[in-house]
Amino acid sequence: MTSIPTTPEMRLKRVRMMADYQFGKGAGAVLFDDNATFLLSKTKRIRQVHSGGERIATVRARDGFFTLSMEGAKRLHCFLKAPAMRVVVIDDAVPFVAKGKTAFCKHVSSIDPGIRAMEEILVTDQNDKLLATGQLVLSPKEVLSSETGPAVLIRSGIEKEEKEEKDEE
Repeated sequence: MTSIPTTPEMRLKRVRMMADYQFGKGAGAVLFDDNATFLLSKTKRIRQVHSGGERIATVRARDGFFTLSMEGAKRLHCFLKAPAMRVVVIDDAVPFVAKGKTAFCKHVSSIDPGIRAMEEILVTDQNDKLLATGQLVLSPKEVLSSETGPAVLIRSGIEKEEKEEKDEE
């Protein structure tokens, strides 16, 4: 049985290791700076990681992997070079995906062959502009060979995020 980290330093070390495993070496330091704060569950497990008052990532209870906020996706997008962890959509789908709508298989123009179904990924346009973050539904081969069904369940789109920020002002 693993122990639950009790100090902020131990928690930071843990989430950085988790991010390095999930997104690749060095991702943890990029996603979670030294000023990261943690929202804990009743059982004192890490549930959310924040930085500068913004949520960066949430730990999924069912498997311990991260889901990203748009801020977390932006940090990861700057760190990872294309095509890593990316699903690229056609121009017709860009406005919908940016608003947080599902990316369908027929809208995918290319995909990182190294990602797996159910992984947290970045969705970009043809010019590698970040549009959204979400969870890949199918394997890359299945996405490219299918004309129907969802490819990525979008968690958050860039335009939806910008609209919420304007509403708060």
